[in-house]
Amino acid sequence: MFQVSDTPDGEIIDVISVQSQVMYGSVGNSIAVPALRRHGLQVVAVPTVLLSNTPHYASCYGGEIPQTWFEGYLTALADRNLDVTARATILGYLKSTDKATTLARWLRQMREKNPQMPVIIDPVLGDDDSGFYVDPALTRHYREQLAPLATGLTPNRFELGCLCNAQLESDTEIVDAARSLLNTQTRWVVVTSATRDDARQSMQVFCITADETFIAEHPRYDDPPKGTGDLFTAELTAGLMRGATLSQAVDQASRFAQQSVLVTRTLGRRELQLAAAGPL
Repeated sequence: MFQVSDTPDGEIIDVISVQSQVMYGSVGNSIAVPALRRHGLQVVAVPTVLLSNTPHYASCYGGEIPQTWFEGYLTALADRNLDVTARATILGYLKSTDKATTLARWLRQMREKNPQMPVIIDPVLGDDDSGFYVDPALTRHYREQLAPLATGLTPNRFELGCLCNAQLESDTEIVDAARSLLNTQTRWVVVTSATRDDARQSMQVFCITADETFIAEHPRYDDPPKGTGDLFTAELTAGLMRGATLSQAVDQASRFAQQSVLVTRTLGRRELQLAAAGPL
């Protein structure tokens, strides 16, 4: 009689991805998981919310995963020792402060077991054109509990301003704000949608470490499909796991996200489609 062990011998989980999930659409884990898997990475997807589609449609069903379920999902990862074997963790859309508190506790425990594992956090709070689309109280939880545990952060300009409690108008202010979040654990901040001048025909992504700033630039597209930020973070993570430098991974992730937007428009689709080819 065979017995299944809760401690898989030699089993490697590449990425634990904790973020939203939709039945129809390409946001959160619904775009991050296929993006990571196209690089041959093994992914465990932990949902924070489960929705029929993104809320910008006329109807939307579902909601936040019950807190007891969510805590159980994370406990199960530890029970299977997947938090030890994981090579990286991504955190995205959380929705509630309860999720943030639980994740901070879980990350601290996981860091004790797996201290070298990169943790990449997209502090999903809102955007310049829409303001907050989560509870604004999450800002303090990101600032005080989660961001200090990250290896890297991928906020947009609005979210970086929230984390630093500042209005960011100039490039210098963006760089200074990002550097204020660096510590012995947090080594880099990548600021998406960093361009302030709406008249520009390009978008800038600032890649900031303690020692240097790299800027990736790509064409601006009006009304892009939802999920490009989630795709970018997944592709950035995959690039780093392949051994790319941070600037290389940022550039490749930016270009692939751009290609995917173009493919989506060419096909006439409403939801983000992965480009057929890209940096591997």
